[in-house]
Amino acid sequence: MSDVQQRIDDLVKTHRVMLFMKGTAQFPMCGFSGRAVQILKACGVQDLSTFNVLEDEGVRQGIKEYANWPTIPQLYVNGEFVGGSDIMMEMYESGELQQLLTQG
Repeated sequence: MSDVQQRIDDLVKTHRVMLFMKGTAQFPMCGFSGRAVQILKACGVQDLSTFNVLEDEGVRQGIKEYANWPTIPQLYVNGEFVGGSDIMMEMYESGELQQLLTQG
């Protein structure tokens, strides 16, 4: 595992709710990242951790390989990859995301 992959793995496994995004929760730098943060807030997430991929090109590229998922944002809950903003929206609308976020 490369250094970048190890850093990503550590972030994913140390934080219960980890969102790799463009910008920060306070200042999202793209619409999809903003929507992801809004969905998580709507779910009542208090322990959201974010990583701004615009500040680290290695992680920006590495996260795509880590989950084998080509786009950002990427959400991880309890160390597991959940998906991007479209999947988050679908899961939110069906109630699945709220259920996942209330576990553990």
